[in-house]
Amino acid sequence: MSNHYVVTGSSRGIGYELVKSLANKNHLVTVVARSEEKLTSLRSLFPEQIFPITADITTEEGRNTLIGHIKEKSISLDGIVHNAGLLIKKPFEELTDDDWNRQLDVNLLAPVFLTRDLLPHMNSGSHILNIGSMGGFQGSSKFPGLSAYSVAKGALSVLTECLAAELADRNISSNCLCLGAVQTEMFEAAFPDFQAPVQPGDMGRYISEFLLDAHKLFNGRVLPVSLADPS
Repeated sequence: MSNHYVVTGSSRGIGYELVKSLANKNHLVTVVARSEEKLTSLRSLFPEQIFPITADITTEEGRNTLIGHIKEKSISLDGIVHNAGLLIKKPFEELTDDDWNRQLDVNLLAPVFLTRDLLPHMNSGSHILNIGSMGGFQGSSKFPGLSAYSVAKGALSVLTECLAAELADRNISSNCLCLGAVQTEMFEAAFPDFQAPVQPGDMGRYISEFLLDAHKLFNGRVLPVSLADPS
């Protein structure tokens, strides 16, 4: 039996590979990103299973586009993966108000508002999976230039715990995976001289397995996914 999931930030990197892994397991996926061309390319690989939505989920208009699609198709969701992310690397004193607002909008508020709006369309037993960062994992090593990004991802971890408590009576689970370094375009832009030990395909496949099964064992958990010691 096929389940139906929403995955944000699906046009490249980990999100792209995650969607491919879910589709290869015969699940249905509504994919959301701002790049229509890349989403169309993804759909061409799985024309019967991928439903592309071109939208900016940091805006009410963009979220309404997604919700309109869910309503029009009468889709009952089995999970959401909040994978879309934005990393602006700057020293703390150089971060502008706009830098802070943009990173909070993408990394925290979009998952907040999208989860709220999609809840009426989620089945009992669904899994909300937030993709966090080791930068936002309490007690982990922190790096210069990532304060705004790490703060936003840390708040996403706390949101995960809150949702687990809020939605327990509806049998909807919420977990957060705090990823270490993965060789994505976003990572390469921030750390051009560093080679990450994990490739997007490997991480995408791991996340797909966690999404499908881990909520049977975990709820409200914030888990490090890193080859390095988090402390």
